Formats: sequence, C-alpha cells, structure tokens
Amino acid sequence: MPYRRLPNTDQARLKALTMAVKEAGEAKYGELAINYKTLNEASNFLTQFESKLCQYHQTVENRVNAAKQYRHIVANARMYISHFIQVLNLAVIRGEIKKEQKELYKLDPEIHNVPDLSTDAALLEWGENIINGERERTQRGGLPIYNPRIANVQVHYDLFKEYQATQKIHQSTANRNWEELNALRETADNIILDIWNQVEEHYALCKPYEKLKKCEAYGLIYYYRKGEKELTPETDIAIQKLIDQSPSIFDVSDFE
Repeated sequence: MPYRRLPNTDQARLKALTMAVKEAGEAKYGELAINYKTLNEASNFLTQFESKLCQYHQTVENRVNAAKQYRHIVANARMYISHFIQVLNLAVIRGEIKKEQKELYKLDPEIHNVPDLSTDAALLEWGENIINGERERTQRGGLPIYNPRIANVQVHYDLFKEYQATQKIHQSTANRNWEELNALRETADNIILDIWNQVEEHYALCKPYEKLKKCEAYGLIYYYRKGEKELTPETDIAIQKLIDQSPSIFDVSDFE
C-alpha cells in the first residue's frame, strides 16, 4: 500500500478539506466514513479557512499594486529633491546665493555634490532639510528658487511621506493576515489528519485498490515508494482469487 502525506500548501489543504466534506455530504446513511462531529468541524472550519485565504491573497495583491505606485512616487520625490539641490548649488557657484546660506539647508557650503538619496530615510531627511532651508532663506529676504519651486518639491515630498505610511500599513496588514493564516494551517492539518485516520480505519477491511480509491475520494493523498508496484483493479482480483482458494489463511491486511 502506498504511503500518505499531509498537504503542504494552502491550496492542497483547501482541496483535501473540500473533498472530504463533499464526499461525506454525498454519502448514504450508514456509509459515512467519518463521524458527524468531525464533519461539522471540518465544514465550519473550511468556510473560515477559505475566507482567510482569500483575504490574505487580496492583501498581498493590494500590497504589490501599492508597491508599484510607491516606486513611481519615490522616483518623483527623489528627482525633485535632487534637482532642487542641483539648482541651489548652481546658484551658489554663480554667486546668486551666498554659500554660507547653504547651511540653512544643512548642506556643506564647500561641497556642491548632491547628497546620497538612495534610501527612503535619506529622502525624508533631505526633503525636510531643503524645504525648511528654503523657507528660512526666503523669510530673510532671499529670492526663491524657481524650476523647481519649493512648493512643487513639497507636493512630491508630502505625497512620498503619505505613501510611505500607507506602505507600512499594507505591510503590517499582510504580516497580521499571514500570522492568522499560519495559525489556521495547524488547525487544518489536525482536522485533515483526524479525517484521514477515520477514513482509513473505516475502509480497513477493503482490498488495497478498493481502499485506495475510497480513501482518495475523501481527499487522502498517496505516494508510491520507489520501485513500489502500482495498485490496479487487477490487484484486488488477484487477491480475491487467493482468498477464494484459501479463505482461512489470508487476511486483506496482509496485502497492504
């Protein structure tokens, strides 16, 4: 008899539970292979598990879609902040703005390179620095920088901050749903194991191939070992012939 193995994916768990509930629901009176308590437990849990699985997949899809949009927003924020700093540096080089005023933006007066903006943390830091610095400089009477205006920079910076917060919410929601789903997996495995044990016990006296097929109808998953001969209807026919010849010697379990 091939060996069984519990499902190791959510879809396989869902399929095993669905098959068991369906087969039990169609069984005639007196032919049910699992008890009613287990059947009710499996039916109720199946609805819960399927709902949580759909919820998790929707959460992941929402997070992926939001991530695509977020990358676009981050790129725009980085471009505007970088461009503004470049224009500021050029104005300092041309003498239109005193280099000492770069300190208002927390920039080194002697360095005209754009700071590293490769991380979200850097964007948050330098976006705030140049917005505060430009406000402080213009309040002191300095002419505002154009192309880009600081107002345009702030629009993209604020949008970046908003979406960054949203991304954290998406991640937190996905993590929570994953943990809840993971807890349900253990329950699913316990219910499936209980069903499978009851089904195999119910069909214990059946011939190997007949037992295999009846158990598979309840969602049991069997695997053949390397070199193991596959069970066929002919297997049961051959066993029946041996039993008919010597009924007192053979037991069906001898052939499993």
